[in-house]
Amino acid sequence: MARFAFRTLVLWGLVALIFWLAVLALPKIELPSFGAAVLTTAAIAIVNALLWPFVIRLVLPITVLTFGLASLVLSAGAVVLAFQLIEGESPPLAGCLALAIVFSISFTLLTPLLSFDDNARQLRIVRRRARRVREHNRTDVPGVVMFEIDGLAEPVLRRALEQGHVPNIARWLEDGSHRIVPWECDLSSQTGASQAALLLGSNHDMPAFRWYEKDSGKTMVSNHGKDAIEIERRRSDGGGLLAAGGASRGNMFSGDAPRCSATMSVLRDRERSGAKEYFSYFADPYGLSRTVALYLWDVLLERRAARRQRKAGAEHIDRGGLYPWMRGAITVVIRDLNVALLMGDIVEGIPVVYSTFVGYDEVAHHSGIEEPDAFAVLKQHDAQLKRLEAAVEQAPRPYRLVVLSDHGQTQGRPFRQRYGLELGELVSQALEGGGDVFAPAATDEGLSNVGGALTDARDEEGTGAKLLARATRDQLVDGEVVLGPDRAEPSAEHEAVVLASGGLGLISLTERDHRMSREEIDAAHPKLLETLRRHPGIGFVMVRADDGGAVVLGGEGERGLADDAVSGTDPLAHFGPNAADHLRRTDGFPHCPDILVNCMFDPEANEVAPFEEFMGSHGGIGGWQSHPFALVPSEWSPPVAPIVGVRAMHDALRSWMQREGLELVAHPAPGAGGGDPETTTEGTTG
Repeated sequence: MARFAFRTLVLWGLVALIFWLAVLALPKIELPSFGAAVLTTAAIAIVNALLWPFVIRLVLPITVLTFGLASLVLSAGAVVLAFQLIEGESPPLAGCLALAIVFSISFTLLTPLLSFDDNARQLRIVRRRARRVREHNRTDVPGVVMFEIDGLAEPVLRRALEQGHVPNIARWLEDGSHRIVPWECDLSSQTGASQAALLLGSNHDMPAFRWYEKDSGKTMVSNHGKDAIEIERRRSDGGGLLAAGGASRGNMFSGDAPRCSATMSVLRDRERSGAKEYFSYFADPYGLSRTVALYLWDVLLERRAARRQRKAGAEHIDRGGLYPWMRGAITVVIRDLNVALLMGDIVEGIPVVYSTFVGYDEVAHHSGIEEPDAFAVLKQHDAQLKRLEAAVEQAPRPYRLVVLSDHGQTQGRPFRQRYGLELGELVSQALEGGGDVFAPAATDEGLSNVGGALTDARDEEGTGAKLLARATRDQLVDGEVVLGPDRAEPSAEHEAVVLASGGLGLISLTERDHRMSREEIDAAHPKLLETLRRHPGIGFVMVRADDGGAVVLGGEGERGLADDAVSGTDPLAHFGPNAADHLRRTDGFPHCPDILVNCMFDPEANEVAPFEEFMGSHGGIGGWQSHPFALVPSEWSPPVAPIVGVRAMHDALRSWMQREGLELVAHPAPGAGGGDPETTTEGTTG
């Protein structure tokens, strides 16, 4: 206790000294002495302690809107009040804002140097939140926290381990508490399909991240709120992974959890989702100040990394505009918000929690999957595991911490950069008469994560929510805050709809209301299939033949999927042993496009040429994008066979958790409605 008091006095003195030096450097602000600075900083701390929780409740939605930057204005108000109390007059607001920033940065830099534990302070806050329910949840049955690192391939994780980027995961492996279980996701290798099956148990009829449905004439986009709601409605049978009292934090789908935050599929469900869950995070002015300082620092780091990449002459994409600010929001603010919520869930004793951390995926898209700044973000993800370990010590039950990914990424320069045109342009040139093609630009997946948090916040009650609603009214689409370009839909004038999901392209010809066969396509557009199959940027094309089921076309041969007969060179030869099975499954989807296109894959360089502007990509097959991992407790029994397919991973997780004694809501029996018609039994892990 004496040491803590001493460190507190030292911290106070150093902050006061830095504060006083800042006052001396700023014009039109005066403090007569260092003693006055000590009193003023003490007054700021008292004002924050007494007033911050009440003020933040009023303006919480605006704080969310500004990714925490509005907290600096609140901190400036605390400086104004402190000067008024100590000196009897207030300096200019601009000066108070500058001093608030100095005050925040001082605490951020000094608290770890003096061995103050930010986690301990955050845990005190969440313990107060959970006080009423902790005892009710006390049990010896372990809970499970699933920490998803979006887009991290198992081979990249092993590289990160070798290079020392994930020390906490390395410690778990060295201690023998955990082991790595590699697995293979479905085609399409992306968050929409993977999370639907991981959390709900089904991704049937999800051919890509975005797809076109001929029967309605509409596109479906996995991370658009209205579409996510419909996707979950079609696939949920009530037996999701989180249905038995679980929580969903920052995911695309809810897993039928009764408690959710920033989860796309329940943004409009006020009973299950809302910004009130964020309060324990924003109620701590010093923790929030730390996050804001790290956010601004991350923006600077991104600008420096982008400049270094350009100067080195490395292959790159545009990383300017709004991206650095969105990156900071995703890699720092949303990360810290999710961790604060997870800590609260653990201290409360929630039985099962799933949370997605999208920072690595976002940065790897723009930088590359093994670039220094991508590994730096991964290292920060790894650091959060230590914070969760500290929370487990305060929990009313034991916990199993699981780290997993939903898919990987494969490196490669975009199709447009390599060949000078987009996939939509290539299709337009090959259509008979040069048809009008609907090929919308894809919206950055990370923007939807930020939009989800804003949607949660604007629907709360109070003045702050009304201000946020007013500020985001021009971004509101179907009740959801949509950042980026407006959502567009094809019209009757479009002869083809071309949608890209990373390295996967979906081409639907609108002249027929059914899925057109190879023969119909050749009759209507004689150059189309030949142009696509022989383009160097395309690895293979899948279409349905009139009399032989689906067929895969390559530049030098083709393969029938009904009997696996190959003529010429097998177009799937270097896409992995399960490629044909993945394609057969997609071919059976009601909304499989007329033409499914996968970009080229160079197995020697382990590179693809994605149809979107990314340096690291996923969505199709080829390379590491299909190879995620699960880091699971060593007590969990090894799989009896390789885990292939996301439903198989869902079943494995259910089996592991049930063996721990957790009660899960069962999937209905076959034919009872909902779920995946392809799979009716839960898998085992041995």
